[in-house]
Amino acid sequence: MKSVCVYCGASFNGDPELANAVEQLATELTAKNIDLVYGGGSVGVMGLIADAVMNRGGRVTGVIPQFLLDLEVAHREVTHLIVTENMHQRKKNMADISEGFIILPGGFGTLEEFFEVLTWLQLGLHSKPIGVLNVGGYYDSLFAQLDAMVERGFLKQQNRELVLDESDPALLLSKMEQFSVQTDDIWLKDRNLT
Repeated sequence: MKSVCVYCGASFNGDPELANAVEQLATELTAKNIDLVYGGGSVGVMGLIADAVMNRGGRVTGVIPQFLLDLEVAHREVTHLIVTENMHQRKKNMADISEGFIILPGGFGTLEEFFEVLTWLQLGLHSKPIGVLNVGGYYDSLFAQLDAMVERGFLKQQNRELVLDESDPALLLSKMEQFSVQTDDIWLKDRNLT
């Protein structure tokens, strides 16, 4: 992987465990010469990961829609700042220029971005790894819901296993580098989606 998109919150709750995880992730990314792609903000967890990567000499591409740039929340010191017309273009651009995705703690936007790229992976629209950095068990309840979806027949176990889950950034990146996927062609054929 040469670039990883990190989805995370535009706010930060002050959790030292999360701050430490962000620093560790930045160390791992720069040690492996992996560029950071993220939402372009200067605030919250977004600002923390961008600063941490740049402080280690890494390259950072921020992608931000014009309306957020107008609100002056953009990080003006990133290596490259891409300004889009809207949120849809922002997400497409971020996905197109990234070779993998990491999800850090966040809110609605983070979950929406996570499930969008996960759905695209399930449908075979890309084959990029998706890793959740589960800091302090933040996503344990979400994983329990995914398991319930399998138990109740709304999600195949094969597709549940598309989500890589680790609390250690180095282990997560290692899993992502070894990731390979086979599209569930039967799922598509059964529903006449091909």
